[in-house]
Amino acid sequence: MRKIIVGAMVSVDGVMQAPGAPREDPTKGFKFGGWVMPYFDQEFGEELERVFKEKFDLLLGRKTYEIFAAYWPYKNAPGKIAKLFNEIKKYAVSRSGEVDMSWQGSVLLRDIADVKRLKQEDGPNLVTQGSTELVHALFANDLVDAMSIFTVPVVLGGGKKLFADGSVPHSFKLTSSRVSSTGVLVGHYERGGEIKIIDGALDSPSTREIARQERMKREG
Repeated sequence: MRKIIVGAMVSVDGVMQAPGAPREDPTKGFKFGGWVMPYFDQEFGEELERVFKEKFDLLLGRKTYEIFAAYWPYKNAPGKIAKLFNEIKKYAVSRSGEVDMSWQGSVLLRDIADVKRLKQEDGPNLVTQGSTELVHALFANDLVDAMSIFTVPVVLGGGKKLFADGSVPHSFKLTSSRVSSTGVLVGHYERGGEIKIIDGALDSPSTREIARQERMKREG
C-alpha cells in the first residue's frame, strides 16, 4: 500500500494559492501570486529536497498539474527537482473535461475512487503539491498519511486554503521541524491516532458558568 503525503506551502492564515508567480493562479482576483519566493533560502531548499528524497510519484489536481506541465519541462537550467518531476510518474485527478496528458509519465485519474484504488497498490508514495480541491477530498476521505507543511510568515487575508470543513478528525505527530533564516516554519508530520480530549472544566461549575451554558444552548 502506498502512503499519501500532503506537501504544502501556506501562509499563517492557511492560504496556499499561487505561491510561485503572479500568473500562476489569479482565481477570484488573488493578487499576491509569488508570495513564497522572497522567503526561499538554503534551509527552505534543503527541506524541500527532503520531501522528495524518497522515491515518490506526484499526485496533483488538474489545475496544479497544468501549472506544472507548463513549467517544469521548460525550466531553464533545470535542477534536481525539475529533473525528478520530469522523470517520475504524475497522476492528475480531473472529474471531467479534456486534459492534455502529454507530459512524459502522466496518468489521468477521474475521481477519488481512482485515488483510493491507486493507494491500495504497491508502488512509491504519492506526494501532493498545491491541488487545493484534491487535498480537501483526501482529508475528507481520510486518505492522508503524512504532511510536510512550510508555513511562511505572511497573512494574505484570503485565497484558497489548505484545510476546509469536512476533514475526518484525527491527530498528527510532529516528526521533525526547522525554522529557516527567513522565518519559514517547516513541519513534517505523520498520522497519529484519535484526537484526545481532556476536560479542564471546574468540578463544580459556578452559577455564572451554568448561566453561560444555558445561553449557549438557547443561541445554538
